Amino acid sequence: LSDFRRSMLPAYDALVTDDKSPIYRYAKRAYFIIDKTGTVRWTKVEANPLDLLDPAEVLKALKESGV
Repeated sequence: LSDFRRSMLPAYDALVTDDKSPIYRYAKRAYFIIDKTGTVRWTKVEANPLDLLDPAEVLKALKESGV
């Protein structure tokens, strides 16, 4: 999901506002599993946007969520 206008990021606690950054407001790297009804079943928000999640962790969470 891309949130160019940064309208959804605050709802998922995935927005950083940093006065010292030239970007000022930017997204944290975040992963979500959302079911067909729109219910968030799993969330992982990385503090550092350069950190990547292991795909195996997402697949494990997907299996455990029952989605």
